[in-house]
Amino acid sequence: MDNRANHALSDDFAAALDWWRDAGVDCTFHDEPANWIAPPEEAKEAIATAPVPEATERPRHFAPLPVPDIDLSGIPDDLAGFSEWWMKEPALDDGRLGGRVPPRGVAGADLMVLVPEPEAEDSDQLLSGSQGRLLQAMLEAMEIGPDRAYLASALPRHTPMADWQAKVDAGYGAVVRRHVILARPKRLLVFGTNILPLIDNDPAQGPAVLRNFNHEGMSIPMLVTRGLPALLERPRWKGIVWQAWLDWTA
Repeated sequence: MDNRANHALSDDFAAALDWWRDAGVDCTFHDEPANWIAPPEEAKEAIATAPVPEATERPRHFAPLPVPDIDLSGIPDDLAGFSEWWMKEPALDDGRLGGRVPPRGVAGADLMVLVPEPEAEDSDQLLSGSQGRLLQAMLEAMEIGPDRAYLASALPRHTPMADWQAKVDAGYGAVVRRHVILARPKRLLVFGTNILPLIDNDPAQGPAVLRNFNHEGMSIPMLVTRGLPALLERPRWKGIVWQAWLDWTA
């Protein structure tokens, strides 16, 4: 089989050579091979001399820093004025006034309690539902009467699934910090690590974290714990918070 294939191939070569001889082409007149598809000399020179475009770095576009929605210059300098501003200021909560709940207590309290938002059932009084009952039991165990506590929220109304980064960008952090300064508590107890960015740039690690609130020359001992809803769902965390309280106040 291989001999027949080789024989057929040699016959094809011989036939091709005979065809060229019949056409009068029986020799070559060039000693060196030529590239038949090479571009003209002018094109070669143009390609060789064409300037190579310099690599340019694409301009970087940075997102502008968010502009706070809240005019901080309009915040009153006293706690009573702040409470009224909190209920009526249109820059807060996109202008929605319904459902807002005021803080309660007096300035200079032994303890300021800060929660993310009012409870769903709150109307005239902050923390009037199950979270408030849990807090009241805790305050009684801490031997802190109603006249020695100041209760406040980071948001003026109940806001499920709040976008806390958007609240930071809108300027709520400055409002919360100003609120603490006006309240002038001896200690600050924060329920809810999700609102810590409104107070402190350093995120909380663990169910109970001891820190200091430092702002405008004021330093206040601060305890940050899980939110009241989490304590209701996981009773074992109550023991962790209670031990943190004992260590904090020892």
